Amino acid sequence: MNVEVEGVTNSEESEGEQKLIQLVTFSIGEEEFGVNILQVQEIIRTMEITNIPRAPEFIEGVINLRGKVIPIVDMRSRFGLESKEHDKNTRMIVIENETLIVGFVVDSVAEVLRIPASSVQPPPPTVAGLDSNYIDGVGKLDDRLLILLDLDSLFDNEDLKAISGT
Repeated sequence: MNVEVEGVTNSEESEGEQKLIQLVTFSIGEEEFGVNILQVQEIIRTMEITNIPRAPEFIEGVINLRGKVIPIVDMRSRFGLESKEHDKNTRMIVIENETLIVGFVVDSVAEVLRIPASSVQPPPPTVAGLDSNYIDGVGKLDDRLLILLDLDSLFDNEDLKAISGT
């Protein structure tokens, strides 16, 4: 799988001796998040979502993406934020990790960034009201902080059963 977003391919690179991490950044509420570009399959505009009866609250439903049925997680609901109508900036980020392919609904996708690994600090016990179990680290950029999500820890075993069972 080779993801290409705005001409940036999915590799971690070293510039001189400085290791760089490539991230796709997005917003949920007032916070800015990042995920490793290697886990991003694609970024799409919102499309029709089919509701699933008795699914957990954070599962918005499923979509048919080129013949694959993909569960869609509302990240606002997952993080306990107030729901928001989808608008022209709303995007779905299709993520692939070791156990599943899932789409995340986010308020907007910002950019692909390369940041020095040295700018990432371990997470404090809570960041933006999120349990630090979900967080790989906090990236310190010039004028802002970027919360790096640990996608493998975002869902517990019950959540994974619910998502994969849809």
